Amino acid sequence: MSETRMLNMIDHPGPGSVPLVIAHGLFGSARNWNVIAKRLSDARRVVAVDMRNHGDSFHHPDHGYEAMATDLARVIEHLGGKADLLGHSMGGKAAMVLALTRPELLRHLIVADIAPVPYSHTQAHVVEALRAVDLSMVSRRSDADAQLKSSLPDAMLRAFLLQSLSLDDGAPRWRLNLAALADQMPRIIGFPEIDARHDGEMAFLRGGASDYVSDARLDALRGYFPKARILTMEGRGHWLHAEDPRGFEAMVREVLGT
Repeated sequence: MSETRMLNMIDHPGPGSVPLVIAHGLFGSARNWNVIAKRLSDARRVVAVDMRNHGDSFHHPDHGYEAMATDLARVIEHLGGKADLLGHSMGGKAAMVLALTRPELLRHLIVADIAPVPYSHTQAHVVEALRAVDLSMVSRRSDADAQLKSSLPDAMLRAFLLQSLSLDDGAPRWRLNLAALADQMPRIIGFPEIDARHDGEMAFLRGGASDYVSDARLDALRGYFPKARILTMEGRGHWLHAEDPRGFEAMVREVLGT
């Protein structure tokens, strides 16, 4: 059964006994975090995961946050039963659900630019654009890029998405489970109702130019995480770790005390 399968991991060995686990956002992968993870591994072991239905992890029709939190719990148990956890966007919501349901697994929790609330900005149009690509006409990423231009005019977004296009053995395929992501999009942009709060160490890193963790959402955030620290990267958007990797790294180090 896929429920017993382990997420794919990229392990960056480092000193210390408590690893840092990194959970990426929607359409991402562990490989997106290689540079930051490698740099942070000078002070600790860093393990970046491919979330279910992404990267080289297993595909499954359930893409709810309870299931993704269970996946993260299994990884942390495999790594020794205690970890610091950093999650961005979708990965941040999964990390928050884990903190609310299995707090004993976490030492520090860092959530990057997402709040424990439902959002209205669906990404269904991105999924449909990827599903519309005729892979039989693709031999290079540039072929897929050309097909995506009309529906997704943002070149940086296309470049990010095309990292999930596999050209292994000359048979192009998406590493993303697009059918599941389309079906589960209402759950992905939502947040489950959980009657709990997390009283442990917690930091929210938000982009000052992003509306994902606006001041209006802080009450909901503190309802679940009363001890939360709010740290703002001024002028940065939702992809704050990509826009300013060194600044993001410095904030993570400050939170973790390394």
